[in-house]
Amino acid sequence: MTARSSLTIVLAAGEGTRMRSSLPKVLHPVAHQTLLAHVLGAAPKGTGSSLAVVIGPDHQAVADEAKRIRPDALTFVQTERLGTAHAVLAAREAIAQGADDLLIAFGDTPLISAETFARLRAPLASGAAIAALGFRAADPTGYGRFIVEGERLVAIREQADASADERKIDLCNAGVMAIDGRRALQILGQIGNANSKGEYYLTDAVEIVRKQGWESVVIETSEDEVRGINTKAQLAEAEGVMQARLRRAAMEAGVTLIAPETVYLAADTVFGKDVTIEPFVVIGPGVSIADGTVIHSFSHIVQTTLGKNVSIGPYARLRPGTSLGDGARIGNFVETKAATLEAGVKVNHLSYIGDATIGANSNIGAGTITCNYDGFRKHKTVIGQGAFVGTNSSLVAPVKIGKGAYIGSGSVITRDVPDDAMALERNQQTIREGGAARYREMKTGGKKPEK
Repeated sequence: MTARSSLTIVLAAGEGTRMRSSLPKVLHPVAHQTLLAHVLGAAPKGTGSSLAVVIGPDHQAVADEAKRIRPDALTFVQTERLGTAHAVLAAREAIAQGADDLLIAFGDTPLISAETFARLRAPLASGAAIAALGFRAADPTGYGRFIVEGERLVAIREQADASADERKIDLCNAGVMAIDGRRALQILGQIGNANSKGEYYLTDAVEIVRKQGWESVVIETSEDEVRGINTKAQLAEAEGVMQARLRRAAMEAGVTLIAPETVYLAADTVFGKDVTIEPFVVIGPGVSIADGTVIHSFSHIVQTTLGKNVSIGPYARLRPGTSLGDGARIGNFVETKAATLEAGVKVNHLSYIGDATIGANSNIGAGTITCNYDGFRKHKTVIGQGAFVGTNSSLVAPVKIGKGAYIGSGSVITRDVPDDAMALERNQQTIREGGAARYREMKTGGKKPEK
């Protein structure tokens, strides 16, 4: 199989009017990835594999998404909507390059897998002209039916044209198809439009192949895998299937989900070993979670990297650009954004840390805020290793808190604090050089504080 070249054509020209949205249908998300991204991710890739996406007029956003996911993707515009075969032939230039296997898929079937594409290609290597993907429908009403003789597919009959006996068939057409690339243009070129709608239907390819004496076969998959998305209700159903799939994969990889049905995952979430996730956690795109980390209930995490043995939440919000070192702790009602917290940092309560770098083993007291926005620009807060920031402190950026510094509770810090200094009063009216060191001596049994 790996020696055979392939061209995958993804049909993505539909307007999706039933979605009741200005967003092109294939750009709606499932598990924080567009429908199109899921399909392109499953399509064959690597040496000998090429990809074409057929889009509608004025759908540059779809072309941009295709290039974002697969920089090798070619795009072709279907200027008129005259049926599926007509859409495929919009990519005639790509088909003419003569790939061994031509795969035809749809941009609104996000649950299709790479394994299914591989199964579709296998019969072509054995001489079949067509391999069509089918499924056993719980309710086949409205679907095209596969008419088979033994193991051969002889026709695809649309519901309107099916006889009473044919309508009893539950083996239905998923629409996805593999065609021998060497014969593809010959087959597609014979498809006509002598039907009530005057359109060119890809399903007619099966009867053309039969008349030529060539072989067509059926590859079966689950109904869930070939769910097409035409409405917001169907989008929600696909989301449910995808979430169940992602949760199962996470648990099989060793992640502990206390109440799996309450946890929301993104398609690109990366887990280490012995991760535990409590109920009602939302994990958005771009999240990596290392070994031994625990995420407590009602936390929301997006575009974040978590080191080993980190503790998050409950009720924590980690926004894009957050990075936590090994052993860091983020407690309840803490929000972070564009923040690097090195190993052992603790931010346990009711704090906002944005546009900041916090050195290892620092402690950030309850109610601390990095005041990073002046109304026009964002500014950076840098806190050195081993610093201690007392409760209800406001750090007005740009500002640097030195290594080992101590910030007294209720302070408003507007200028830099040197290493091992102690800032005790509002607006830093008093900064005591070496004060933090004396504080640590008192905490460890040295000189006792005066009453």
